[in-house]
Parts: sequence; structure tokens; C-alpha cells
Amino acid sequence: MTRVVALDTYDIRFPTSQGSYGSDAMNPAPDYAAAYVVVRTDEPRSDQAAGDGGTGAAEGHGFSFTIGRGNDVQVAAIRSLAPLVVGLDVDEVMADLGAFSRRLVWDSPLRWLGPEKGVMHMAIGAVINAMWDLRAKRAGQPLWRLLAGLSPEEIVSLVDFRYLSDALTPDEALDLLRRGSVGASARAEELARTGYPAYSTSAGWLGYGDEQVVSLCNEAVASGFPLVKLKVGAREEDDLRRCRLAREVIGSDVGLAVDANQVWDVEESVARVRRLDDLVHLAWIEEPTSPDDILGLARIRREVGVPVAVGEHVPNRVVFKQLLQHRAMDIMQIDACRVAGVNENIANLLLAAKFGVPVYPHAGGVGLCELVQHLAMFNGVALGGVAPPSPAGPLLEWIDHLHEHFVEPATVVAGHYRAPSQPGASTEMRKASMNNFSFPNGPAWTVRLGSSAAPAGEGELSPEGRGL
Repeated sequence: MTRVVALDTYDIRFPTSQGSYGSDAMNPAPDYAAAYVVVRTDEPRSDQAAGDGGTGAAEGHGFSFTIGRGNDVQVAAIRSLAPLVVGLDVDEVMADLGAFSRRLVWDSPLRWLGPEKGVMHMAIGAVINAMWDLRAKRAGQPLWRLLAGLSPEEIVSLVDFRYLSDALTPDEALDLLRRGSVGASARAEELARTGYPAYSTSAGWLGYGDEQVVSLCNEAVASGFPLVKLKVGAREEDDLRRCRLAREVIGSDVGLAVDANQVWDVEESVARVRRLDDLVHLAWIEEPTSPDDILGLARIRREVGVPVAVGEHVPNRVVFKQLLQHRAMDIMQIDACRVAGVNENIANLLLAAKFGVPVYPHAGGVGLCELVQHLAMFNGVALGGVAPPSPAGPLLEWIDHLHEHFVEPATVVAGHYRAPSQPGASTEMRKASMNNFSFPNGPAWTVRLGSSAAPAGEGELSPEGRGL
């Protein structure tokens, strides 16, 4: 019998604030971070050559994406799940990841902290995603192929339909998957050949100067991206100038979307979006106001005449359901780490299919491109037969930074994600990167924080991110 023997956590942070990477109206100087988890087992590891300094035993890798000192809290939340996971029979968990998900989500004392939202829910998502990484590695398949190869009945068994039945029943989900699977094999092979269409946010950080925006917009067009997204929410004259510059560079054939990162009230959203759209014609406005303000988002959508995209901060399937029921969004942007992992995101994808809303997943961050590409590709294959019409077609966000820290980094060529081919969920981080960026004692941080932060043996990584 193979068992889970450890749930190891690591605090990994990158000093992205130094280059204004990730800067937006709500987060002007974020240091991107991963609350990283490794589910260790006593099963011999068969893919050691593909790893980067693993233990020799089979293991699954997952993470929550956070920024800065928020990672302290997120790491502690993941660590608190160890009593629910360590000691479990791995084969039993792999055979019923729906039951495993419910075991964590329904734990009464931890659910009290949400319920089903926030730090604890994200911690659960990290562990569930790590288990999917382990299952895909054991199956010898990339996660997107593993998910796309499941039967409709298996996929439905993964979903928690509690609170969803007024909008989506298990029978409706089965019907969507059965109809959606028509042509799935051909779509999978086409995906493997040509990849998945991407759009670029790399040009748009709010802290970038005009010259850098112009240069990066030129690069995006030359790289074959059909759409560029800019951050807005600064002074209005700055937003208008930056968007005008971007439109002049990319021309009329490339889409231009903007992201306000929740910084405006409803009234201001309506006024600001109208003026931006009049100037540059927007493909969509992303997170114009609080992602929890369902009625506010619905009003913005009605009054601006610009598609509204939301989802990266939506905490669970119930809020997605309500956004759809109240016609408060035109584009669903799932996040691989915000909700309870692969399982809850499958529920979100099924809801989008039921309501006929396209899914353009949120990516970037630390490892989000690596992980969410699998969900986007699964969606394209398994539900492609019922995909709603969209002027832009399928799209997945691309931000070109921090990929080098992963064993199998996400790759974009000619404006398309290359479909992952290695087993797993692409979530495994390189050990050298974990050592270097472990907070606060990794070499990348001791240089910035001062030598007093590092005990003897700095750079040696151990669980909980502490130097040995």
C-alpha cells in the first residue's frame, strides 16, 4: 500500500516589484510569490529524469499564487491541511479525487473560515492541484490529456453540485459533456499540432513608461498575438494616453483590452470605460469594480456596451453561478489557484458552457500559465462541441516572466501556447529556483534583506521554506 508520507510547504517569493512587473492600479509594487506544496509518497518515482532534484519517491506539486507577505498566511493555511492528507492511501485518493476534494472542502472547522472562499479555500486548491499533478504523472500523461480522456460520468463525479442545482444539474452536465465530446479526438490532435491561441499582457503593466509600452506592443504584434491587454486605473489622462499609444502601434486589426483590477466604483467604471471605448474601441473591460459586486457588474455591462470580463478573484463556483444568472459577465476568467483546484474549475467550465459564455483564463503570476493552460486545453477538447461563439475565438492570457523557474515551462510560439507533452500538471518548480528564492533565507533575498536574515547553510531548502 502506497501512502502520503508528508505535505511539505515552501515560501517562494520573487522581487518583481523592482522592475514594475505585475504593477496595476490596486497592486502598484507586488513581489510575486508562491505558497508551494509538495505531496510526498512512499511510492518509487518513475519519472526521476524529468524532475529536478526530487526525493526519489513519487510526489505531486501545487501552489497558491500570492504577493509579498500574504504568502506567510497562505503557507500556514496549506500546512494546516497536513492532518487531513498525510497517511491517506494514495491509490484510494487517485481513484476518487471527487471524494478527496469534498473531504477537504467540507472539513467543518476549516470550512468555518470561509465558507469555501479566501485563504483556506485557496490552500485546499493547492493541495488538490498537487494531487492532480501526481495522478497525471502516475498515468504518464499531461494533465490536459488525462482530463480530456475521462468519461463524462467520471468528470461529473468530480464536481460538487451542492448550491449549483438551480443552475446546473448533474444530468445537464452529462449532456453538455456528451455533446461537447463530439470531435474531441480531432481537436486534441489539432491542439497538439498547432497549440492554443494566446493574447499578451506583457506590454501593459501600469508602472511601465510610454516608451516601454510602445516597444512591448510592437513585440506583441510581431510575435503573432491577436490581442494586447493594458492595465488602467491610474489618472484618467494617463490611461487615455497609454491606450491611444497602444492602439496606434498595434493597429485596428489587433484587439485591445483593458484591466482596471477592481479599482473603480460602479459609476466611475461606466464613465471611464465609455471614454476609453470611444477613443480606442475595447475588446473587453476586465474587473472594472469589486468582483463580489454582482449587481454592480451587471449594471456596468448593461450601460457601457463593452464586454465585461471577470473571474480571477471570484472565490468559488457559487459566485460564478450568480454572475452568470444575473448576466453580469460576458467572459469568464477562471484562475487555477483561486478556487478549490481542478475540481471546482471543472464546475466553473461546465457553468460557462451551460450559459454560453466563453472562457479566457487568467494567467501570469507564478506558475499560473503553466497550470491553467491544462484547464483551457481540457475545456477546448472536452467541451469544444458546445463552445459558444466568440469574435476572438478561444484565448488564453500570456505573460512572459518567471517561466524559467519550472521544470516544464509554458511556451508560446507564434501567438500560441504549445501543448504540454510531459506527464503532470507542469507545476513542478526547479529546486535551484526554490533554493534561490526561498523567503527570507534564499540567496536572492539575503542580498536584499541583509546577511542577518540567513543562518548558516543558507540556500539549503527545507520544508516551510527555512534554510537548514
